[in-house]
Amino acid sequence: MFSKLCVALLCVCSLLTTTVQAKTLLVFGDSLSAAYNLRQQQGWVSLLSQQLKSSHPDIQVVNASVSGETTQGGLARFSKLLDTHNPSWVVIELGANDGLRGYPLNQVQQNLAKMIEQAQQANSEILLLGNRLPSNYGRTYTDQFFNIYKDLSDQYDTQYVPFMLENVALDKALMQNDGLHPNAAGQPVVLDNVAPALLPMLND
Repeated sequence: MFSKLCVALLCVCSLLTTTVQAKTLLVFGDSLSAAYNLRQQQGWVSLLSQQLKSSHPDIQVVNASVSGETTQGGLARFSKLLDTHNPSWVVIELGANDGLRGYPLNQVQQNLAKMIEQAQQANSEILLLGNRLPSNYGRTYTDQFFNIYKDLSDQYDTQYVPFMLENVALDKALMQNDGLHPNAAGQPVVLDNVAPALLPMLND
């Protein structure tokens, strides 16, 4: 009887341990989150993962970001990632490639909205990372693009970072030669922009 009770308690403890260890943070973005032209460990997502190993050891960071990804491509593979990883938190960082290619902004917004809805249906808490386009795309288009993220955040009550490249994009010392991607020195600044919105979510 005693041995059976011990086995039962060990099974319960094992299940509880598994539950604690199963918390996943999914980062879903494009080259800005995929450490483009850098070693993976230099990217802001890897820097975040290293930081969380000390502060939140029960959280696993999964970086599903792909360079060149658009919102349409992201939407096509998003639901499978949710099923596979069952994330407690999702960081959505997409749209820049759509904007740079001049895609219709209403479609960009619809694609992002569908991803937010899918994540919420999966009981994931969402952080939406916004971006800006270069000024040569015209003020009307760039303003409308920038406002997409705030509008979606308000509509779906998500956490939100207005511009993930704040204090980075216009600093040549922090950007690669293409003027679009942060270099290794810029990655910690990107993380500094993201962390104030993300860490309270993880603590809750």
